[in-house]
Amino acid sequence: MAATVLNEAQQELLRMMAVFNTPEAVGDLKQAISDYFARKAENEINKMWENGTLSDDKIESFRTLHERTPYKK
Repeated sequence: MAATVLNEAQQELLRMMAVFNTPEAVGDLKQAISDYFARKAENEINKMWENGTLSDDKIESFRTLHERTPYKK
């Protein structure tokens, strides 16, 4: 089995985890991480609206979008 090598950021996060010793603290951490990624996604969507990559027409086209993977039987 190969050993996993953690980078410096991962090691720092593990050191920080020592203070999360209650379910409430873990829940707060999960919420903070979720909020962080939600903000990142919202910022990217706003950029797409501003540069024209995303528009009302594009959103409307999603209604009829079919990108399912065909499976052979």
